[in-house]
Amino acid sequence: MDREDVDGLLSELDEYAVEQALQIADAADDAEVTVLTVGPEDAKDALRKALSMGADKAVHVEDDDLHGTDLDREDVDGLLSELDEYAVEQALQIADAADDAEVTVLTVGPEDAKDALRKALSMGADKAVHVEDDDLHGTDAMGTSLVLAKALEKTGYDLVISGMASTDGTMGVVPALVAERLGVPQVTLLSEVSVEGGVVRGRRDGDTASEQLEASLPAVVSVTDQSGEARYPSFKGIMAAKKKPVESLDLDDLGIDADEVGLAGAWTAVDSAAARPARTAGTIVKDEGEGGKALAEFLAGQKFI
Repeated sequence: MDREDVDGLLSELDEYAVEQALQIADAADDAEVTVLTVGPEDAKDALRKALSMGADKAVHVEDDDLHGTDLDREDVDGLLSELDEYAVEQALQIADAADDAEVTVLTVGPEDAKDALRKALSMGADKAVHVEDDDLHGTDAMGTSLVLAKALEKTGYDLVISGMASTDGTMGVVPALVAERLGVPQVTLLSEVSVEGGVVRGRRDGDTASEQLEASLPAVVSVTDQSGEARYPSFKGIMAAKKKPVESLDLDDLGIDADEVGLAGAWTAVDSAAARPARTAGTIVKDEGEGGKALAEFLAGQKFI
């Protein structure tokens, strides 16, 4: 992106991070808040905003060369994620528009993960690859990206399409990690995508603007839930899926050591998990002449006004 005319403002989302850092420092006996950013000269504006909020010092990294740059799943059904259905749909549409294209679906997981592959095959994908190995249990996003990248290198690819995130961890980082491991461009979070003349193009919608992006193939893209509704498998498609090939691979096939994945190789760990609290009835105000005042007090109490 050409950021020459973009103001280096502190992102609203990063303001929350600064606020929490300041609150933690205020509660400590001896703590210092340092803010850090990477970017051009204008990025200092973001640092000044953070310093004005109360941060103690700032670090700015600037260089011209920087431009451009364990859950227990035993009882979980191996269904195709709704977010991944959008990726399958876009892959099928791209293949339908091409003269000679093949759609291969790939997943990493236990035996039940084949259910997700069958769903994708019944939608119209041509073949599937399933990576399964007992040593994969406890693998985090870093390990998953390694396995996916090795599998893609083994099977071959022109364009990798994924959903915007998983529906369990919801990290949304795997597509970028896979692209980095493969050494190919990434064009992520696309609301629409197309391929023509060896180039993948797409639109990324933000809160205030939309970007038109493109990259030369091979590449990795991820698509959002705004990219288009996924098709329903027809009865003919469901029956045809039973005859389509599903290749099984393990860590030995991919040349991956067990200590690079699983809990032993994980960069992150789940400390605990708890059910989401039940939704409460909320606050109900009966307007008997003072409703406006009560509403204003409520909004002020929540710091909305």
